Amino acid sequence: MGRQWLLGMALTLATGPVWAGGDTLRCASNLISVGDRSGEVLQKCGQPLARDSLGYRRSADRWDEFQVEEWTYGPNSGMYYYLRFEGNRLVQITSKRGN
Repeated sequence: MGRQWLLGMALTLATGPVWAGGDTLRCASNLISVGDRSGEVLQKCGQPLARDSLGYRRSADRWDEFQVEEWTYGPNSGMYYYLRFEGNRLVQITSKRGN
């Protein structure tokens, strides 16, 4: 029974995003973290289930604007993972149990 459980856990970890902590997410055998570029996330996690533009945001100095996007991954064991990008940088990782 121990081997079956271990095999099941290994397959679960290898099949998609798995929550790893507040500022990180495991995609198969790769970790992504807040601060990563969107290209790095695509390379490590693949195409998201959905990619939504949330608009634009001004920088603190008010001279630059940058796009804000939310990418959705999942479901994985009933969980959806939401990655928020501001100016091509990952700034937030959240999760929510799906229906």
